[in-house]
Amino acid sequence: MENEKKIRVLVVDDSIMARKILIEGLSRDPRLEVVGYAINSMDAARKIPALRPDVLTLDVEMPGQNGLDFLKELIPRNPLPVVLCSSLNLRVFDALSAGAVDFVRKPDMSRPESLDLFQRELALKVRAASRARVRMPGVSQAVHRAHPSPILPPLTSPSLDQVIIALGASTGGTEATLEVLRHLPANTPGMVIVQHMPVGFTDMYAQRLNRICKMEVREAKNGDRIERGVALIAPGDMQMKVVRTGMHYTVSCLNSPKVSGHRPSVDVLFDSMAQAVKCHQIGIILTGMGRDGANGMLKMRQAGAFTIGQDEATSVVYGMPMEAFKLGAVCKQAPIENIADVLLRHLNTL
Repeated sequence: MENEKKIRVLVVDDSIMARKILIEGLSRDPRLEVVGYAINSMDAARKIPALRPDVLTLDVEMPGQNGLDFLKELIPRNPLPVVLCSSLNLRVFDALSAGAVDFVRKPDMSRPESLDLFQRELALKVRAASRARVRMPGVSQAVHRAHPSPILPPLTSPSLDQVIIALGASTGGTEATLEVLRHLPANTPGMVIVQHMPVGFTDMYAQRLNRICKMEVREAKNGDRIERGVALIAPGDMQMKVVRTGMHYTVSCLNSPKVSGHRPSVDVLFDSMAQAVKCHQIGIILTGMGRDGANGMLKMRQAGAFTIGQDEATSVVYGMPMEAFKLGAVCKQAPIENIADVLLRHLNTL
């Protein structure tokens, strides 16, 4: 550990209290070194060349130039991995679209256990961000303009009412999931989605996808029916399973223990698919740190599912899809811009 190069972190936040909490939490991790702090965007712009951080933590709401506008200027000229530290704020998703790697919800200062959890989660995400491939804003859109997806026939097979699609993602997954869903038609088979995300943000994320995508997208509620044209996103801090209820499939959303370190967990969702689903099933695993979902996808594959994994070149962090691929759980690996095409072509064979 002594000879291992530490990850250099610059903390950017206008609040003295927030900076103290961030610096204290990051400094506890022996793999991290806080090389300085900045009190606003202008201060950060001055200090980055001198301090040469490996990762930035960035507040979204700051006086003067906010974090989002600063990020839009920073990433094209200096693509540093950025972890956002934010309260419940829609701008987080705009910042992720602008190239931020991940985000952590700011803690409730009145609850010491919330503070400790925040500090540990922040350190984990900073370490993951240091290995992330920073996505330049607008790249995926440019790819589609240069190589438009083929026009596929509409999904008209009656058997598609007997298909369930499960998708899991983590670091970098908010934009990757959007990239898949925005190309799917309104009559796509029912989808269930786990994206590692805090309480409150999953509902905002679902609303954002619902505005952009042709399918109806909403945060899942316990007992929601899985049906064609609807994508259900697991609520933050809840495990989501697929269960069979008579002739139909519904979701169970419960505050059960963490699995693979996560709640919601992709493994929990995929395991339930393998156990409960007797019709056609499809699994998709996208960018993310760690191996959550790899074992579950293998179980889905063994149960006869068609499975798709994001490739290394387009993953922000090639962890979860890599682990699934290494297990032999992935039928087809593809770049993110092709996954919707792979999915639709498979559906048209059913």
